Amino acid sequence: MAFQLFTGPLLTVTEQSLNFGKSGEDLAAEFLKQNGYKILARNFRTKLGELDIVALDKNTVCFVEVKTRSSAAFGLPQEAVFPAKQRQIIKAALVFLQEKKLTDKFCRFDVAAVDFSQRQPQIEIIKNAFENNSQYAF
Repeated sequence: MAFQLFTGPLLTVTEQSLNFGKSGEDLAAEFLKQNGYKILARNFRTKLGELDIVALDKNTVCFVEVKTRSSAAFGLPQEAVFPAKQRQIIKAALVFLQEKKLTDKFCRFDVAAVDFSQRQPQIEIIKNAFENNSQYAF
């Protein structure tokens, strides 16, 4: 029996997850562009959290959280945006709006659900997936 020596880089589970998530974000960004959105930022990081995609849909600043799944074993992608994650996104969004001097703009929080369980990836944008119903404001 012959053995084949693997000479490529070994990816840890975390690196594989990050690469998988990035491919979902790439598809979601391209989908948004094809549907008339203008991408303002990707992977905007603050000490309060990260924003996957910030896009402009006409006059509305959209904070798009991308969730990518390869199967429905752990539920639908959009079901993974729990209240704690929503609060983190809202806080990071407020930082973004202040830094970019966009506090006078309308904004909304969307989720891009990317499903790789089919032959062709399926992308669904859930507009107004959640609201800033908290104490976080300017």
